[in-house]
Parts: sequence; structure tokens; C-alpha cells
Amino acid sequence: MKQYFTRVILPSALLVGTLDITAATIQYYMRTGKDPLNVPRFVASGVFGQQAFSGGTPMAAWGLLFHYLIAFSFSVFFFWIYRKWAFLAKYRILTGILYGIFIWMVMNLVVLPLSNTPPLSLNIGKAAEAASILICMIGLPLSFIAARNRPAGRNL
Repeated sequence: MKQYFTRVILPSALLVGTLDITAATIQYYMRTGKDPLNVPRFVASGVFGQQAFSGGTPMAAWGLLFHYLIAFSFSVFFFWIYRKWAFLAKYRILTGILYGIFIWMVMNLVVLPLSNTPPLSLNIGKAAEAASILICMIGLPLSFIAARNRPAGRNL
């Protein structure tokens, strides 16, 4: 289990966390023209509230830390369910799409409402764009990585 964790799960979490934050900051900058560090500051606002937006680079660093912790948690959970439900390996693309949607739902319907982030209004276009980023940057990569690195036994 330890070797699988360090060889597959941890690098996968770092990869998808980096893909996701990169896509989100590029999308934010292209849409608004504003400082892309506002994206990790928004993440930090989940803990620090409004002060995260005036906290400069240290708050962006906190946001990156929180972002990677969240990406790590979703990655570990994905590999755990992937081992439990063998049929997920048969439908890699569908699995990745559904997991990206699952992440969007958990983050937007559970995590964000329970955090200190500023409330966001639901916009179907922005929601679809955000879900697409999660599908392409987290769900699909995890699905293909897990399929390629599926361990032989049931117990890691």
C-alpha cells in the first residue's frame, strides 16, 4: 500500500491539483482580466473569510495549500472507490465524467455553503464550465491513471 501511495496516488493528486488550479486561474484571468491570485485567495476565504482577499500573497499561499489538500482528499477517495467498484475500470471516460460532476456537486452543494467563502449565485453556464474543468483536469486523468496502475490484488 505504501509503495502504491507514493508511486501512484500522491503524484496523481499533485498532478490533478496542478491541472485544476492552472485551468481555474487561466479561466478566471481570461474571463475577468483580474489578478489570477484571486483564485487561491477565494479558496483561502473558505477558512479566513473576507480577510483572504486583502491578505496578499500569504493568503494566496494558504489557498494553494487548501486547494492541494482538497485535491489530495478527492484523489485518495477516487482510488479507494476505484478499488471497491471494479466496473469503474471498464468505463474510464464515463467514470471520469461522473467523478468530475461528483466533485462539482460536493464542492458547490456541501463544502462552499459550509465555508466562509462569499456566496455565489448559480449560473448554469459558469457551473457547466466549472464542472467541465473538474471533469477534464481531475476526473478523467484520475480515471485513466487508476486504470493504467490498477494493482493486481484487492488489498493494497
